[in-house]
Amino acid sequence: MLITHDTECALSILVDLLNTAPEVCGDEKLPDVAALDGFVIRNEISEIDSLTEHDLHRVHGLRTRLREVFATESTEDAAELVNAIVTDAGTTPRLVNHDHHGWHVHYFAPHAAIGDHLAAELAMALVFILMAGERERLRRCEAPDCARVFVDLSRNRSRRYCDSRTCGNRLHVAAYRARQRSAEAVPSA
Repeated sequence: MLITHDTECALSILVDLLNTAPEVCGDEKLPDVAALDGFVIRNEISEIDSLTEHDLHRVHGLRTRLREVFATESTEDAAELVNAIVTDAGTTPRLVNHDHHGWHVHYFAPHAAIGDHLAAELAMALVFILMAGERERLRRCEAPDCARVFVDLSRNRSRRYCDSRTCGNRLHVAAYRARQRSAEAVPSA
């Protein structure tokens, strides 16, 4: 599957946004406009004017809608949700060349509100995933105590955890220790 640089960047922003939700972290990671501004800076989101409480509210609502896409049972259900987001965003595709990224497409109007900007950009990245028949790449971490999501961009679609250094390693260590305890509990003959 060929994923362009700008689509891969949008998917990265999507995952970062979805993993800021209180149901993932236990507390809201975008509690105020300053945190939203930090999110914009951290993800190098271009063409954003000053942010407001209204923007924050719109981003929280969008985050909820985008998380629903990861919970769908079928591509048809996911497509219905994504189509609604794209329609509501009023996507405005245009070819741009900035910040040494080369020519790529922006799907939002210049200086659109952050909610519309993210809705257009992130939903279009999901459009490409769904169009390629790759919905199964939209995953939830398999660690039982983790609610994070990720997009599995591995060649063989084998990624199971949001982060192999944290969730994956923690579960592997727990399984190893359980095997060790089990081996110690077996009486020798």
